[in-house]
Amino acid sequence: MLKDSDIENIFFLGIGGIGMSALARYYRACGKHISGYDRTPSALTQELEREGIRITYTDSPEIAQRLGLTAQNTLVVRTPAVPEDSELYVWLRSNGFDIRKRSEVLGDVTRSMHALCVAGTHGKTTTSTMLAHILHDRVAAFLGGISMNYGTNYWKSPDAHYAVVEADEYDRSFHRLTPYISVITAVDPDHLDIYGTPEAYREAFEHYTSLITGALVIKQGLPVTPRLQPGVKKYTYGVMTNGECAEGECPDFYADNIRVANGTITFDFHTPEDVITDIRPGVPVWVNIENATAALAVAWLVGKEQTNSYALFVSHLKESMASFRGVQRRFNIHVNTPKVVYIDDYAHHPDEIATSIDSVRRLYQDRKFIGVFQPHLYSRTRDFADGFAHVLATLDECILLPVYPARELPISGVNSEMLLAKIGKGQLVEKSELARVLGDKVQNSNVPVTVMTIGAGDIDRLVPAITEVLKSE
Repeated sequence: MLKDSDIENIFFLGIGGIGMSALARYYRACGKHISGYDRTPSALTQELEREGIRITYTDSPEIAQRLGLTAQNTLVVRTPAVPEDSELYVWLRSNGFDIRKRSEVLGDVTRSMHALCVAGTHGKTTTSTMLAHILHDRVAAFLGGISMNYGTNYWKSPDAHYAVVEADEYDRSFHRLTPYISVITAVDPDHLDIYGTPEAYREAFEHYTSLITGALVIKQGLPVTPRLQPGVKKYTYGVMTNGECAEGECPDFYADNIRVANGTITFDFHTPEDVITDIRPGVPVWVNIENATAALAVAWLVGKEQTNSYALFVSHLKESMASFRGVQRRFNIHVNTPKVVYIDDYAHHPDEIATSIDSVRRLYQDRKFIGVFQPHLYSRTRDFADGFAHVLATLDECILLPVYPARELPISGVNSEMLLAKIGKGQLVEKSELARVLGDKVQNSNVPVTVMTIGAGDIDRLVPAITEVLKSE
């Protein structure tokens, strides 16, 4: 294994991944020579190239040779999305390069600063981006999405005391982190191709809690028994909507007095010491009340003792939440006219989709609701087929795209046709036809329509064409 002092170059296998690109940007800012490989160009890889990072889209060992990479001066960072039989990966491995997983390298970062980590099946990206926005002038942010405020998934302030990190549970990656404070948002079973059972999935989160050195901020009621080190504090958070917060049963941090009016959401934020009234999220989506409560809790814990004026600190919390513009592909509204509202969302688990649908129903009542879902991974489609069918059946109209395989090979009998049969209604549409189909449906509707595209695959590449068609309606 290379010593840090020997590392001159860092080569990223799968540099176009959202987590990989954040690390690439970090190490470039640290003065390392950064290059990488990805299978296909994307908006993100093009951004990296404009920043001066050399990227190849050819899976050939010749690129490493042309870049002058040697096993004596080059660290290779790999994502599991790059297959084991990749020609370039095989060559690097056989030639003795120091190859580490992204999670190993990110773990090193969390040990170099106080790490504020956000873990959980859902809400990680939005909550961590909110937290990084609130603390923007004192953090290095490693995000799982592109911040709409900053146009990037990574930034580092000159006075960074903290690292805001999305703690990914896939492949037990978050077990390599050293969190100072961590949020846990949800533990609904996912990635059963890795964990096998819901019990093993939840156990992974319990082990993760044993790595925390400062405090755990966990959603109240989660079926997780923390294994905290001595001296590590535990706080709970939640959203109270019907006065159900009885004496002695309130979370340590919670939102209540929620008001929805004229496309805005306002709530009061309770801390263990006081109440901060009239928080108004800049992205008025119902699920963001919960995300904001978690982010505000961590910001309050690290910030309240580091300010000369608590009143100014409270004002900063309010202003930060109001100015938060969201994350790309997290409930982004692309069209908003009397005829049609078009929203794109990254949800790819049944519970996430249910939350997104609920948010749409609350905000855009009395509209016909058309949902377009691209299943992500054959294994996830197989494992959660009944859950997907149940939630997608609540749509007024359901459109499915073919399964996006990502890193997987097909599984016999697992496809969108199978899922459509379970839903009991809807239609299967090819990606090339989707914009036209949606345009026709909106044009022929005699009531206002909400359209939402949903999924974690490449459905986002269809957003510009859909937006153009629907804007003309």
